Amino acid sequence: MSRLPVVAVVGRPNVGKSTLVNRILRRRAAVVEEKPGVTRDRKEFIAEWAGRHFLLVDTGGWAVKGDDLVAGIRHQAEAALSAADVVVFVAEATTPYTEDDLAVARLVQASGLPAVLAANKADGPGVDLEVGGLWALGLGEPRPISALHGRGTGDLLDEIVALLPPSDAAPAEDRVPTLAILGRPNVGKSTLLNRLLGQERVLVSPKPGTTRDPIDVVVDLGGEAFRVWDTAGIRRASRVEEATEYFSVLRAREALAQADVALLVTDATSGITHQDQRLAEEIAEAGVGLIVLLNKWDAADPEAKEIAEDGADDRLGFVDWAPVLRISALRGARLHRLPAAVRAVLEARRTRLPTPELNRRLRDWQEAHPAPPRRGRRPRIMYAVQAGIEPPTFVLFGRGEIGPDYLRFLENRLRAEYEFTGTPLRLVTRSGRKGEDGSGRRSVGAAGR
Repeated sequence: MSRLPVVAVVGRPNVGKSTLVNRILRRRAAVVEEKPGVTRDRKEFIAEWAGRHFLLVDTGGWAVKGDDLVAGIRHQAEAALSAADVVVFVAEATTPYTEDDLAVARLVQASGLPAVLAANKADGPGVDLEVGGLWALGLGEPRPISALHGRGTGDLLDEIVALLPPSDAAPAEDRVPTLAILGRPNVGKSTLLNRLLGQERVLVSPKPGTTRDPIDVVVDLGGEAFRVWDTAGIRRASRVEEATEYFSVLRAREALAQADVALLVTDATSGITHQDQRLAEEIAEAGVGLIVLLNKWDAADPEAKEIAEDGADDRLGFVDWAPVLRISALRGARLHRLPAAVRAVLEARRTRLPTPELNRRLRDWQEAHPAPPRRGRRPRIMYAVQAGIEPPTFVLFGRGEIGPDYLRFLENRLRAEYEFTGTPLRLVTRSGRKGEDGSGRRSVGAAGR
């Protein structure tokens, strides 16, 4: 199958590129805020118009001057342009063009690519007469649009589609496992993704909060394709102050909800924190597989390494079923162990136990260690069945109320007998008589998805 044609949306900061991307996609996929610099990495989406599918690339604002972060954003925009088939140059309809507009226009002209000039923020017909000055950019006729309200975007898309190269490509439907890279800000998540890709696909900066949108790419790990989401750093709710950060965190959690395995990146130089604990808890509750990465291992001194390892055993003891890898994303040290760990977790998540074997095990465990009495009665599991996988989910039918302590005992027995490495387990109780155990449901380990 041929590749999808690529449409790159470029322009200086804060002209409405991400708003236009959201309008084309008909959903709020890119983070938008009325200040420059919100989009920093290039982000790709599959879009469709008039039966044609294409890869839509949202880029950060291109600026001539600025610090290292601005230079990195510019580099990402230039990389998107180098891979494009069609360019959508976004400028403002209501303000004169700037030095940055001219610089981006020269870049587009030098590429030789077919381009469409979108004069954004033309919210009414009265503004259309003001766009004439944009002819000076040398990119042809300015097309007045309002990405916010949708005005003129249909005609713009017609023009974009007409410029696409002939292609019979359709969106890939093959299901590949999804990995979500999660962690606190500035622990090395984007560095990890760049290392896995073998290129600087994601902007990296010592400044926390560089990643805003989740970055969705396909990575080859040990000869197998994986879809990887690099997410924004998640801080505790009391410290999420800006609207941009709020939506970034929201999208990180949406990425987690779609993931098969989460790579929880922690900082070995600072040890396991309370926020790392909360993230591990969120991952387990979502029913997602988990691998803990102690990153910056090469930069940690012997005392810090001991503290990090003790913290993983202690503070993350409630997910002691998760593999722990000591790595350096910056140098690539020990990352060769990651593909095997991911495959082991995926296999564990798909494990299915035969019903006769499951019930035989449960009978033996109950005979050796009966459930403690609750409310004057000793509960008993009469029958069990595995109701699902990803994560493995078991429904226990019984008499009386099975307490959480006994469910934890059963989970531990299941883990001792079977390879459930890296995956939460879900145990749900069903009472023999309606209401006998309160809700009739109880989960242990994870709520599942």
